[in-house]
Amino acid sequence: MKKNFSTVLILILLAVLWGCGSSNSENAPVEQPLSYEERAAMMLEEMTLKEKVGQMFFVRCRKDTAVSDVEQYDLGGYILFDKNVRDESKETLKSTIKSYQDAAKIKMLIGIDEEGGKVNRLSNYPQFRKVPFYSPQALYQEGGYPLIISDTEEKAALLTSLGINVNLAPVCDVSLDPDDYIYLRTFGKDAEETAMYVKTVVETMNSQKIGCTLKHFPGYGNNTDTHTGIAIDYRSYDSFLNSDFLPFQAGIEAGAGSILVSHNIVTCMDEQLPASLSPAVHKVLREDLGFEGVIMTDDLKMDAIKQYIGDEVSAVLAIQAGNDLIIASDFDIQIPSVLDAIARGEIREERINESVVRILCWKFKLGILS
Repeated sequence: MKKNFSTVLILILLAVLWGCGSSNSENAPVEQPLSYEERAAMMLEEMTLKEKVGQMFFVRCRKDTAVSDVEQYDLGGYILFDKNVRDESKETLKSTIKSYQDAAKIKMLIGIDEEGGKVNRLSNYPQFRKVPFYSPQALYQEGGYPLIISDTEEKAALLTSLGINVNLAPVCDVSLDPDDYIYLRTFGKDAEETAMYVKTVVETMNSQKIGCTLKHFPGYGNNTDTHTGIAIDYRSYDSFLNSDFLPFQAGIEAGAGSILVSHNIVTCMDEQLPASLSPAVHKVLREDLGFEGVIMTDDLKMDAIKQYIGDEVSAVLAIQAGNDLIIASDFDIQIPSVLDAIARGEIREERINESVVRILCWKFKLGILS
């Protein structure tokens, strides 16, 4: 009888203890995962100034020295052009991109311009796709938005399968005139319809976990090609509010991670500086359009910048203007120039930190960092 009583007592005690453990576990506060911003801030604390500045450079990939460049400059990302892909197969390109990521202390943005139509860096080569991706205008004419969605999904699948995590698209510029320089790269319709196109593409790219870039803010209009010289835009601010800004606003509301700023001088916002180097233009983008993501320059190698401002000064002005990412070819000149400007007090380290946190957050959102 005593033995049975002892056994029962032990069982009761075990049940009580089990109940207490269960209750404590249920009532214990659930630890919330850190936000992207918190994780980025923690990474920032461990980074040197050189590493921070390197993260702000999204550069033209120099194929012959790409791995050593990553190691030397702590680059934030590479943009691939024709010479990076034309002699590669899918397998070798994927392996090459992996070698860049393996060399990086902080995993990189790997970008490409695959707009469709006039600008295709990858699908122009048959080893990657039998025919180049069609332009937005051709897609819409053939199959409307369903075809634009399926085309965007196919692009994303191809690029991500190779290790490319950012497509520098969609083009948000509004153009109805076939004589405009930018026309063939646009949707070819008015601002409202272009806004619907941009919304559709951004939402689809986000669903496929590939980074997108709205370009070319504040809107190209009928300006000339800034690859070959300065373009001056004399349109009124109202014309931007009522037309050019609408597709960018649609892309922002759809969750675009980045916006690229053109080199046009837009006199209603800044009579002196190209938009890419203008604090006034960046203020419009942040305050009037409410964009909180990553802002990047167009390529500083383009003649609109290179001929009139020069390599050493342009990257410093770009950061002072408010850009987070600098698209550059001459990064071996520009990174030391930025570091010198910080040492002279021309750029505050806090300003660098703001951009690096945005860049790291974008990388977390895209799954580049985990």
